[in-house]
Amino acid sequence: MLSRLLLNDIRRLFGALFGLALLWGSCGSSQPAWASDDPHAQQIGAIFAPLVSRHKPGLAVLVRLNGKTVFKRGYGSRDLRSGAPINARSNFRLASCTKQFTAMAVLLLVHDGKLRLDETLADVFPEFPAYGRAITLRNLLNHTSGLAAYEDLMDKTYAGKSCQEIPQISDAGVLELMEKQTGTKFPPGTAWEYSNSGYCVLAKVVEKASGRGFADFLRRRIFVPLKMHDTLAYEYGKNQVKARAYGHTQDAGTWLETDQSPTSATLGDGGVYSSLDDLRKWDDALRRQTLLSEAAMRPALTPVALPQDFHSSSEGGGPVKYGFGWFLDPYRGHARLWHSGESIGFRTVIERFTSDGLTIIVLANRTDLDPSALALKVADLFLR
Repeated sequence: MLSRLLLNDIRRLFGALFGLALLWGSCGSSQPAWASDDPHAQQIGAIFAPLVSRHKPGLAVLVRLNGKTVFKRGYGSRDLRSGAPINARSNFRLASCTKQFTAMAVLLLVHDGKLRLDETLADVFPEFPAYGRAITLRNLLNHTSGLAAYEDLMDKTYAGKSCQEIPQISDAGVLELMEKQTGTKFPPGTAWEYSNSGYCVLAKVVEKASGRGFADFLRRRIFVPLKMHDTLAYEYGKNQVKARAYGHTQDAGTWLETDQSPTSATLGDGGVYSSLDDLRKWDDALRRQTLLSEAAMRPALTPVALPQDFHSSSEGGGPVKYGFGWFLDPYRGHARLWHSGESIGFRTVIERFTSDGLTIIVLANRTDLDPSALALKVADLFLR
């Protein structure tokens, strides 16, 4: 009897030591151990594991089904200088995935009665040139404003100069550039053209209507209520990104830190940093309609209506389907909201298949991977 008890104690001891060994091993790994009983977890891991090694920039992946996380993992390093591994709390620049937060900010102010979707740019900024009388907030939100691309205007202004010689532009700077123009590329509402300028201007609209800085408004009205404590619109010298992932680009076999460019200081079009853990809370809020009711969100999820068909280059055909901060075209017949992001050193995507309860988020701090294609590979495992 005593020997059997002693044997059981030894077995329990070895079990505990084995568990500690696994935990210790995961702490030093760029692929933290995460338990999942979902049968797809191994298949998902097989998509991403071959792409990244421990000492290179990498990516973070989150897959959720019906409000439950079925896969969450980081691969590679968020910072090659320190070698810190990517995990669920690593904060990536979301680039254009930021636009869904900018759109939410506008809709919150519409709900507050401080803005109207059909009021014009000239209504908000009386000093704006006359052409602003034809541009509504709705046009800005769904990319039908026809505003000049601020990136093109900067290229003309600083032609022949290197990136290091060009000062960073802010949302206020973009608004100033728009105020120097005399018209739009096309009559507002008659065509669709993706516009970072429009979302930078929307950040200034939020500031004007709320009386708060854009980053502060996002924090108070979205991030704090949703307990997204590490998410922020990054402003150099004013706030700091925790567990920050830095962007990288490969050049002749060498990884270069390419984290900032002349357009990296704008907020409304791409300045939010967030992590898998915080984006899980965002996904929950959208699913549960925590911030706005279904009726209040409906304009954001209604595809833009145009007098003729225009095509989404990202999907390679069909009329463009864009709401406010979200592409709305289906995939393989499955309804979805999605947006990708691309800025110097970063590639990101958020895919939400609403009818299937499936959410896939891929954040990369390197430019040689295609998160959108990878996310759809994951979707193919679930969608039938």
